[in-house]
Amino acid sequence: MPQMKSVALGIWIATGGRYENMKNRGISHFVEHLLFKGTEKRTAAQIKNSIEGIGGMLNGFTSEELTCYLVKVIGRHLRLGLDVLGDMVLNARFDPKDIQKERLVILEEIKMYKDQPDQYVSELLCELMWPKQILGTPLIGTSETINSLERKDIIEYRDKSHNPSNITIVACGDIDWDVLIESCDEIFSKKKRSRLYDYEKMKVYKKGPKTNIFNKNTEQTHIAIGFHSLSRQDPRRYAMDLLNIVLGANMSSRLFHELREKRGLAYAISSHVEYYADGGIADIEAGVDNKKISDAIQLILKELSKLNSSLVTKKEFERAIEYYQGHLLFLLEDTVSHMLWLGKKIVTGDEPIDIDEILNRIRKVEMDDILKLALDTFTKENLNIAVIGPAGDKEKEIIKEAAGGL
Repeated sequence: MPQMKSVALGIWIATGGRYENMKNRGISHFVEHLLFKGTEKRTAAQIKNSIEGIGGMLNGFTSEELTCYLVKVIGRHLRLGLDVLGDMVLNARFDPKDIQKERLVILEEIKMYKDQPDQYVSELLCELMWPKQILGTPLIGTSETINSLERKDIIEYRDKSHNPSNITIVACGDIDWDVLIESCDEIFSKKKRSRLYDYEKMKVYKKGPKTNIFNKNTEQTHIAIGFHSLSRQDPRRYAMDLLNIVLGANMSSRLFHELREKRGLAYAISSHVEYYADGGIADIEAGVDNKKISDAIQLILKELSKLNSSLVTKKEFERAIEYYQGHLLFLLEDTVSHMLWLGKKIVTGDEPIDIDEILNRIRKVEMDDILKLALDTFTKENLNIAVIGPAGDKEKEIIKEAAGGL
């Protein structure tokens, strides 16, 4: 992107929550935290100051199948940015004092999420959809697993995952190609290579409708409704993206119009899709008045039934296509967003990465494809509902009854 002044650089690692087990759940996220705490040649303060001191940005994140460490700097600082990231990823010192301090930080983070019902309800939904599987447990781990992790466990996991055979470098923006290649060679070529173990494939149980209700004295009731869906390799995913846009991805969607604009049942209402290597999830999340749980769930299920029974309108369909195209092109204007989009696709093997080909595939979707996909996805057997709020026995029965109405 030669017109840009900045460069976004990411070290992508093909590891994440799904590569863990029930005993070390949360270790990927723990390692991510610790990589910012210092290396053999840089303290935590020096890591931050080396990037922020030149006007840059430094960050990292962990997901179920990926981990990424990233910087955004002015193009002339590309070599420094890569040197700092490479140092963190390969040479973190894992000082025992840092491990203990960060353990306490993560334990507080776990408590924080449990105190945020709009986030915790998503954990309850995953628990319902993937019982006794890694995907059904919190990515951050539990207090038991975080407390059990020792320094040797952390170093072993880092050595198996954070090494050149498992790393992809992605850069977008004002790039000096020679500098990038020379720097990568200097930093990574002499490091030991090792392959991380594989993860267990997800097991899908469509024995619904299933409910998971957590009684809590909240001002709002938080609802998460989920359905097992497509993998990222499924060619129908473009139809799923359009279906999601029509359903609840923006303020023009059916759910936003029906629940918020028309009836005032919710302030926050939206739908999402998440794709994994071997499956996915389509979910709807809402925060509603405690006395209107049944009304909200029944109305959401009614909108899903409409998608199952008739084609979306031509106007909705065309608007969804335009939204998808515009959203993607806007995303790719920014160096960081472009790098994150590209990195995720490259590391997961998600093809194509050619923009014109992606837009061409979207334009090939037909309205009938969306109807077929809705019929396959939004079924009673595939229905999962998680709720957090002051729900008593009466409300629980109402929710269960509504869940059977799809």
